[in-house]
Amino acid sequence: MRQVKVEPVTKTKFRIYLDGQFAFVLYKSELSSCHLKDGESIEEEQVQAILKDIVLKRAKQKAMALLQSMDRTKSELKERLVKQEFPEEIADQAVRYVESFGYVDDRRYVESFILSRKDRKSRREIYAELSRKKVDAGLVDEMMERCYEEEDSQEAVRHLLRKKHYDPASASMEEKQKIYAYLARKGFSYGEIKKAMDLEFTEEW
Repeated sequence: MRQVKVEPVTKTKFRIYLDGQFAFVLYKSELSSCHLKDGESIEEEQVQAILKDIVLKRAKQKAMALLQSMDRTKSELKERLVKQEFPEEIADQAVRYVESFGYVDDRRYVESFILSRKDRKSRREIYAELSRKKVDAGLVDEMMERCYEEEDSQEAVRHLLRKKHYDPASASMEEKQKIYAYLARKGFSYGEIKKAMDLEFTEEW
């Protein structure tokens, strides 16, 4: 038997604590159907039934809704579910559920992420962004290799040069140094910067 504590969050939302530890969230109708009351006890079997039949079902629905609004990695999806007070184990199960239908796919996500940014960002920037999303580093390396060709980095540099309205014919050495520093900070190597500029401009700098 486990001791129940019911903590109102709003008029319709309640946090449920078992033996003093936060367990899950129930809404008013769910709380009523489970016959849970503050200060009473509950069998472990009933706890597991609530988790499976109510909380997990709601987590799956929420996961689907989150993916409809935007594509996410498995890590991002789980993080959002946990932030919305689904237990971590339930969040894991919900992610596995949507993954089984192909609704969340880190490989597809990483490929799309790289392809949509490689013409305007450096590999280093894209890698850093994916790292913050907690995508497996080996998968990122594999998809980088698959998505990138030598020309891609040069096109990204040229894109930024056009964006900066860089004109080698009128730019001073100081301005050229500044544009180089800007591109270097963006994560491009000297070779990538110089080669892209040589392809577009004839003047040495």
